[in-house]
Amino acid sequence: MAHSVGRVASMNIQQRLAELQDRGFCVLPAHFQKPLLDVCREAFWPTLLTYLEDNHENSNRGPCRHFVPMPFVPPCYAPEFFFDTDVLGIVRGAMDDRVVADQWGCDLPIEGSYYQGFHADYQRPLFAEAPEMQLPAYMLNVSFGLLRITAANGPIEIVPGTHRMQREQAKRLTELGEIKPITVPLELGDVLIRHPWCLHRGTPNTTDVPRPLVTVRYVRRWYVDNSREVNSIPLAVWQSLDSDQQSAMRFPIGH
Repeated sequence: MAHSVGRVASMNIQQRLAELQDRGFCVLPAHFQKPLLDVCREAFWPTLLTYLEDNHENSNRGPCRHFVPMPFVPPCYAPEFFFDTDVLGIVRGAMDDRVVADQWGCDLPIEGSYYQGFHADYQRPLFAEAPEMQLPAYMLNVSFGLLRITAANGPIEIVPGTHRMQREQAKRLTELGEIKPITVPLELGDVLIRHPWCLHRGTPNTTDVPRPLVTVRYVRRWYVDNSREVNSIPLAVWQSLDSDQQSAMRFPIGH
């Protein structure tokens, strides 16, 4: 199992888990090693720039916002991003020990982006006949920046506690200002764990540098959807994983 430089004490894991369950998100400060993120960014940047050059006018997440599936080729991929002991302790504590990672991608607002409306991710209800049924978490997003995420380049805003409310009530209280959104800047190495049903929005990137926020989604083993494009895991990378790690990954296997 991979460990991080900013390893969290077991008591703090319980505190972070309680925060996640109460507010809908928590942040692990200075958790991933900066050199690991630096080499990931440097390796991914040419792919990112090529994608933006080819798709500048065809943004797939709203005006001047793009989603790019992340490659499983080192050093863009590192096992620390998926198998960190502390992150998995929180994710499994919120769901169960059999969770799997099923998405690995990068959100990229660029210059010209603006405030999104507050929304939840993965809005299709699990039970169509009971769309407002309150359910335990069956998915969580684990995100980290490949650059510092500041007020200038588009931090996420999250409306705390709205994952525990009916959707329309949460939107109404947010619009009335009765629940205030929290801006979540991230230093390089910080890790954001977020309930995707908590209302949130992207803010504008006012700089001329794309802002890459990378996300691993974890779900309960029985849950499946095809809501994001994903890349295949190269066979050599797959074979480098032990059996426990393989059982925690749900991605197509390449050659």
